[in-house]
Amino acid sequence: MKIILNKGSMVPIYEQIMDGIRKMIASGELSDGDALPSVRTLSDELQISALTVKKAYDCLEKEGLTRTVHGKGTFVEQINPAVIAEQQRREIETEMEKTISRAKVYGIDKNEVLQMLDLLWEE
Repeated sequence: MKIILNKGSMVPIYEQIMDGIRKMIASGELSDGDALPSVRTLSDELQISALTVKKAYDCLEKEGLTRTVHGKGTFVEQINPAVIAEQQRREIETEMEKTISRAKVYGIDKNEVLQMLDLLWEE
């Protein structure tokens, strides 16, 4: 599984794993019924604790993105396209929040940010 972790990031490792899997589901790289690597396999691959992977898998299951069948593994759930769209919107909102915070620190006003967005959108 292609998940890139930034161990120096302020984002917890389990959240980075969740984000990576969410992106693969949203892009269609993972779809309904696809098996995720076992906890032990992914922890070995990423060189992190199995408990960290387990926490990520548990959280994804609570979100309804995966299901765990004891003795068989963790599988991607059938996802409603609206859920995927909402995940994508949430990801964009998070990035926009970071950009807005940075603009405020730099003293750039809302209108200038909107102008930048319009220019970049047209490219």
